[in-house]
Amino acid sequence: MSRWELTKRFRSAKSLRRSFTALIGIILATTSQAGEPRNLGWADLVPTVSAGANPFEALDFRQKNDLAKLYRIEVKEAGTANDFARSQAVEIRTRLEVSGLDPDWLFAERERMMAEHTRQFSAPNPEVLDKTVRMPGYILPLEMDGDLAVEFLLVPTVGACIHTPPPAANQLIHVRYPQGYPIRGMYDPVWIVGELQSEQQLELVTYSDGQRNVESTYVMTAIDIEQYR
Repeated sequence: MSRWELTKRFRSAKSLRRSFTALIGIILATTSQAGEPRNLGWADLVPTVSAGANPFEALDFRQKNDLAKLYRIEVKEAGTANDFARSQAVEIRTRLEVSGLDPDWLFAERERMMAEHTRQFSAPNPEVLDKTVRMPGYILPLEMDGDLAVEFLLVPTVGACIHTPPPAANQLIHVRYPQGYPIRGMYDPVWIVGELQSEQQLELVTYSDGQRNVESTYVMTAIDIEQYR
């Protein structure tokens, strides 16, 4: 084999090795990026909700007041309303219908809007589930192992659930961290890393003035916790 042929084969092999090395580098880089946790803010945990049109905005004060009274008599007090209240309900319903309103439709719209409102503040955002994320927040201990918190709620603000009413359910994350994290104080922010899952939890939390059940939408078994910097 001539020197020219050997040189050609050597260059070809060298080029192939370079291409292979570049390919491996791309694969490793892609894998590394895919494995990096996604930084989230608390607003990212809220699902996108379309409340639709609000038919109550066009009503005047008297119409809104009439609807509220009618709803109380016909719905909330349906089994207990006395004859006077029922006669009032007939008058109110007639007055609303004469003005072109359909009370039953408006009651159904009220239920729809309330359901959407509840969903916005309690349902998980499917776009963040089953993904490794990095979240900032404050630790509210639920279970301690000595000085280490092994189970806690991650809350968005200082004193949440302790000095103030609890945040919405989808603004709380129930975290398990078996190796434990040393609590430095309620005003010490942290980053947690782990995979977000959706699971309704109800925890009895001690307040400054008593105890209260607090509902959370998300759970996580953390793989890392570090001080917020």
